[in-house]
Amino acid sequence: MYLGRHLSIKEGYAAAAKAAYMGGISAFQYFPKNPRSLGLKSFDRRDAERCAELCKQYDIVTIAHSPYPTNLASEREDVRQRTVESLLNDLDIANSCGSIGVVVHFGVYKGKEPLLGYQSIIRSLDEVTSRWDGDAKLLIEIQSGEHTFMGTTIEELAQIRGLCSQSEKLAFCLDTCHMFASGLWHGEEGAVWLNKAAKLGVLDHVAAIHFNDSMFAAGARRDRHAALGSGHIGEAGLKWLMTVPALNKVPFILETPSDEDGTYARQLNLMREWGTQ
Repeated sequence: MYLGRHLSIKEGYAAAAKAAYMGGISAFQYFPKNPRSLGLKSFDRRDAERCAELCKQYDIVTIAHSPYPTNLASEREDVRQRTVESLLNDLDIANSCGSIGVVVHFGVYKGKEPLLGYQSIIRSLDEVTSRWDGDAKLLIEIQSGEHTFMGTTIEELAQIRGLCSQSEKLAFCLDTCHMFASGLWHGEEGAVWLNKAAKLGVLDHVAAIHFNDSMFAAGARRDRHAALGSGHIGEAGLKWLMTVPALNKVPFILETPSDEDGTYARQLNLMREWGTQ
């Protein structure tokens, strides 16, 4: 299995790949640029290509994550357009780094007509994919429900992808904490949502898993990640998810606080243990 965590690119993309190899992880996520801005980044393409070379050499899988202000659903046209341009920049960086794709949320719609928010999401995704011809995909992430009702169900993931004109350029990222926080999952084994994802074609296009425990109870709509084994989801459910056959080639990536010693050794060892059972 491909297991790992979020890494910094402070020293560059290739340096992150080296850190992953030295740390004994086979997958990592990174922010391709400043995570707090939609500003476009002029990046060192050779550094990104070196990252891709190292990841191929060491069999490391990577994904990028779009900046926090990214908002596909925005009712403001200026924000939506900045989101489109920013995502194209993210895709260029991710593609150069050899990554599977760029994780993106539905975003938050603040208007009065929810349908317009969904239409904005589809329009934004169509604009990006119509202008993009690389291998990296947009990975639509399921949401927690903390700031918006949108994007919290398997049906929404399937519907949005199905309505986009170039759906082959879109895949999904599932987040265990988000699914737990929204009430979609209560940490049980053999969860109903998995059968639904298989039936609606979502499971076939899951490209990454954010593997996080939750600081709050199921259905609390609080997106607060906890270290594995210290939250409310429970070991049984997390362990079960790692044994789902359809996900055995999908990278499982931590977005959690570090262990008490400041490392992720305990959590990564848990993942390795669970993934072999």
